Amino acid sequence: MGLNTPPKTKTELCETHGEFESRCYLGSVWTKCPACSAEAVAKAREAEEAKARAERVAAWQRKIGDAGIPERFRDRRLETYVARTEGQRRALAFARSYADGFDAALKTGRSALFIGKPGTGKTHLAVGIGLQIMERDSRSALFLTVMRAVRRVKDTWGRSSTQSESEAIASLVFPDLLILDEVGVQFGSDAERLILFDVLNERYEKRRPTLLLSNFTRDEVQAFLGERIFDRLREDGGEFIPFDWESHRGGMA
Repeated sequence: MGLNTPPKTKTELCETHGEFESRCYLGSVWTKCPACSAEAVAKAREAEEAKARAERVAAWQRKIGDAGIPERFRDRRLETYVARTEGQRRALAFARSYADGFDAALKTGRSALFIGKPGTGKTHLAVGIGLQIMERDSRSALFLTVMRAVRRVKDTWGRSSTQSESEAIASLVFPDLLILDEVGVQFGSDAERLILFDVLNERYEKRRPTLLLSNFTRDEVQAFLGERIFDRLREDGGEFIPFDWESHRGGMA
């Protein structure tokens, strides 16, 4: 078979994309529809990326366990959140929008702070967001109280620890979404504050979204987190969602 220079050409018809110019560079081998070929390449690339993402998530889950969502909250879905008041409807609308547009949040690192009394649905909506992005998009999410997050890092300080402090922090930075509950419950030592700063700052630098939940006021949370972290939470469309209604323990958690 000889090399055709320049290549032979002819008009072919693709059932999907219509007419296209087919070329023959060698022998009797003619090129297929370029649009179909481009779509096949794009689909193959998407499949490879999805597989690689799933493998990274699986490796992370093997390393640190499941998403940390307490057993009693694992049935919390956005669809089961009962919104009776205007404030509740606004909070639910934000949660749905955030979960549906999570890919955009990943590009910017957009975070949010849920502030309100216990039993007003903060955990329900945060967990609902986490479950949706895990189940629909194979994204990784981790739910922890601030105290447990800090303890995870402090546990590496012991001589018997098999994990370094940097590895523990990396495990908190890795998930696509980190949900930190009970922000401000304990105003700990400077070392504990520094641990939290390191985690949130690295997530900020890597544009990893974080949801923070607190029963304290906005001013108290700001004092606990510090100006630098608080300001960074407001960047890239970060929002503060007030849960300013009375507790509905039993109906919502």
